[in-house]
Amino acid sequence: MSYDAIIVGGSYAGLSAALQLARARRRILVIDEGMRRNRFAATSHGFLGQDGRAPGAIAADAREQLLRYPTVEWRDARAEEAEKQGEGFSIRTSDGRQLSARRLVLAIGVTDELPEIPGLAERWGRAAFHCPYCHGYELDQGEIGVIASSEASMHHALMLPDWGRTTLMLDGCFSPDAEQQAKLDERGVTIETARVKEISGHADVVFEDGRTFSFAGLFVLPKPRLASTIAEQLGCDFEEDGLYPFIKTDLTKETSVPGVFACGDAARAAGSVALAVGDGNIAGAATHQSLIFR
Repeated sequence: MSYDAIIVGGSYAGLSAALQLARARRRILVIDEGMRRNRFAATSHGFLGQDGRAPGAIAADAREQLLRYPTVEWRDARAEEAEKQGEGFSIRTSDGRQLSARRLVLAIGVTDELPEIPGLAERWGRAAFHCPYCHGYELDQGEIGVIASSEASMHHALMLPDWGRTTLMLDGCFSPDAEQQAKLDERGVTIETARVKEISGHADVVFEDGRTFSFAGLFVLPKPRLASTIAEQLGCDFEEDGLYPFIKTDLTKETSVPGVFACGDAARAAGSVALAVGDGNIAGAATHQSLIFR
């Protein structure tokens, strides 16, 4: 079965891209395995007009609106393999289907790999976060803890005093040099050098020396990785910002492989619902125009 475009990933970026193509009356398929990056969070913030809503509700509404368009199909599956095939592309899904399209939009997202600290995963998105703009305000200027996962956690530590009094727990990851220490001092950040044993309660950090610090919320910089190898299979180029490699695109969100577009967290160094929706809008419109002007 052939389509004008297949969108791989049905979260915010994929839904937004699909909407532009649907409104252009193109025959499209969205393939989605239901693993949104923010599925652990109870509420979403910073997205104009949707602030404070459950992220699943935002996605569900968007899907329902998209599927009103008669040229849209949806498949609950994982895209396992992709390859260039003649003038288009072929996709094999986890449910055994072989599908083809003239264009591909990769909205594959990323998966966050957390430090192996007991109790952290259970609190991810609820009392432990990675985005201050998404969750910092709701901590109501309470005590904030930053658990370092690398030297890049300095970024968190220097930002978060705008949301509450901040403690940086080095956890053996690095030691601030003189310049870094001066910046931390300027921002009023407290340094804790003891190793973290576990997290308990709401956001209570238990140290190996037996002490426990209680926080309104914790911030940890995870190590993101692409949630699919589809882009690699297709031969897309990547770029890296020091945290993870993401798919390289031009201003229209087209990758180095003509006819393959990418959007959302898989195609930028940082992400949010608002950015994903904007990315998808660009990618969807550009995908449509590529079907006409090439």
